[in-house]
Amino acid sequence: MACMLLTNMNPPLSSPPTLENILLSELNTPNGHNLKQDIKSTVLTVHLYHWGKTRAGDDHLENTLTFPPGEYVAEELCITAAKACDITPVYCNLFGLMRESDQVWFPPNHVFKLHHTDNESLHLRIRYYFPGWYNGSNSCAHRYGLSKGMETPVMDDCVIAYLFAQWRSDFLSGRIQIPVSHEAQEECLGMAVLDMMRLAKESDLLPVDIYNNTSYKSLLPRCMQSHIQSYNLLTRKRIRYRFKKFIQQFSECKATVCNLKLKYLISLEMLLPSFYSEHFQVTDLSSQEATIIVNGNKGILWRKGTEEEGAEEVYCDFPEVIDISIKQGSKEGSAESRIVSLTRQDSQILELEFHSLSGALSFVSLVDGYYRLVADAHHYLCKEVAPPRLLECIQSCCHGPILMEFTVSKLRHSGNCQGLYILRCSPKEYDKYFMSFIVGYEAMVEYKHCPIVKTESGEFILSGTKRSFGSLRELMHCYQKEELRTEGHTFQLTRCCPPSPKDKTNLLVCRNNQVPEVALFPLLHKHISHMVFHKIRKEDLSFNESLGRGTFTKIVRGVRKELGDYGEVHQIDVVIKILDKAHCSFSESFFEAASMMSQLSHKHLLLNYGVCVCGDENMMVQEYGKFGSLDIYLRKKKNSVNITWKLEVAKQLAWAMHYLEDKHLVHGNVCAKNVLLIREEDRRTGSLPFIKLSDPGIGIAVLPKEGDKRSFVF
Repeated sequence: MACMLLTNMNPPLSSPPTLENILLSELNTPNGHNLKQDIKSTVLTVHLYHWGKTRAGDDHLENTLTFPPGEYVAEELCITAAKACDITPVYCNLFGLMRESDQVWFPPNHVFKLHHTDNESLHLRIRYYFPGWYNGSNSCAHRYGLSKGMETPVMDDCVIAYLFAQWRSDFLSGRIQIPVSHEAQEECLGMAVLDMMRLAKESDLLPVDIYNNTSYKSLLPRCMQSHIQSYNLLTRKRIRYRFKKFIQQFSECKATVCNLKLKYLISLEMLLPSFYSEHFQVTDLSSQEATIIVNGNKGILWRKGTEEEGAEEVYCDFPEVIDISIKQGSKEGSAESRIVSLTRQDSQILELEFHSLSGALSFVSLVDGYYRLVADAHHYLCKEVAPPRLLECIQSCCHGPILMEFTVSKLRHSGNCQGLYILRCSPKEYDKYFMSFIVGYEAMVEYKHCPIVKTESGEFILSGTKRSFGSLRELMHCYQKEELRTEGHTFQLTRCCPPSPKDKTNLLVCRNNQVPEVALFPLLHKHISHMVFHKIRKEDLSFNESLGRGTFTKIVRGVRKELGDYGEVHQIDVVIKILDKAHCSFSESFFEAASMMSQLSHKHLLLNYGVCVCGDENMMVQEYGKFGSLDIYLRKKKNSVNITWKLEVAKQLAWAMHYLEDKHLVHGNVCAKNVLLIREEDRRTGSLPFIKLSDPGIGIAVLPKEGDKRSFVF
């Protein structure tokens, strides 16, 4: 029996490690090379824009972390830097590493292999940004809360402070292009006033004192300094006088340092709306130059050519992307070029040729990162850029740094019974995890949270025990077999609650262009209070030959007549499913399936034209599949169907299933007889087979227990 030690769920934040500890204990080369011997040999520098509170007062400390020769994973470098900046795990995925010399962003799984002669310089930057997040209302970007009114901001104070330092540096250094106009000049002067007031607050001085000892021009971009310097002496004096008046007027301002920084960021965002978008120059398959723009609120946009005057068009939003792949570029291009294939939910594929591998990886890691922030925090779109820690969590069924209230809520919705548990990363400390579980029964249920610590050597230890394990998976596999005891409770772990696709937790950002997702009539709901379908008159149907029988229905081929806009009559081949009168007690489930299919629209889902009710006859009218069901077709054509054909059909079926999953719908009866072949393959023309998934039939919950053949197709 193993004894566990529970922990306080709101511990004080641990102080960041010293620079010496970062170098000597956290960053060791895999081949066991002794870094202490090379401590004076710096080959990697990570520049920070803002230190954490514990180091902010040290004027002699440069804003850099330095590393000796060795191998370093980009994600681990980000975490090491985040610790020094007091950035907690919840917000770490807003950051990335960039090499400023060529503006290249590195994916989180990139490995830097550095020798004594190398000299790599990187910047830790906030890369993922959602414009307008600061408004404070639910209509603006925010992190999901457990219920309405419990939403949290996209960034906390530490992240805001870092973003301010980063954007201020970009603004003053000229890294971003400021338009030289009167309007821009006024906005820049206003930002300089905010900056001077902030300096006064941080130094505990009056703004006038800062003004007397600091040139206001030093708080302006270089281009604006030169522009003002070109004015005549009288104009320059007038600007300086106006600036001083503003400083004197705002001397009694009660705004906090954080509020002043936030106002500065808002002003810069309004001045340069494109500042927080990334642009990529690419070539499409027709060899035409194009610009791809990635924006946190709008998604992926594109523009023909490289000129900024061209009209931008939205290609898709991040949740619409389901896969990204990278392959070698065309033979005519350079050896460095790469083709990125981006696949949407509707099976449309965008192929773009990047001029370099680094550019392709930069784009893919950007889209992949935004996807995890707005769609699914525990999923990756492209293996080539997947964060190593995410892969580790997926393998261990471990949640990211979700808050305790989301943990308890998930346990409740998963059954709230003893033996359930959730494995999750700590939202406050790196390399720390919690095993959250249930003890007690019925009204006496309690939720416990036991810490798991990852040591410097990479071993995992459950608090209160002595055994160590090489991975979280090994640790949980061991303790699932044992009886555990804590605080007088004895229990055994029986079932894990892994992350669910698109869990709405504090890890996800709800943007101002999103609306709450509502499931459309899921089949798990037994009582349907509202159904939607089109009613078809019996006189508009003609009945032809029989196509066979289902378990509860007769299936016939027919023709539906429909009047057009100009009085013409259209005739459409249809399949009519007629519910047997002996099974009229199943009519609710029959109409439930019809209602669900009528409200869905996907090219790989069979069209449901509506229902026909005539007396005691209940009929469903559907699209006709010319080549019948997949099981019969495969039996007839088994000698002519190759692996390519099967893969194509499987891919199309996956499209349909992904669409249903995205709508929170359970089909419940995916089988070959429910997949219809609409178009055969034609190898001469290169035409691929085309399939559609039919309705699920009557749900298992309404079937009688006796004589159940487990065949639920109409």
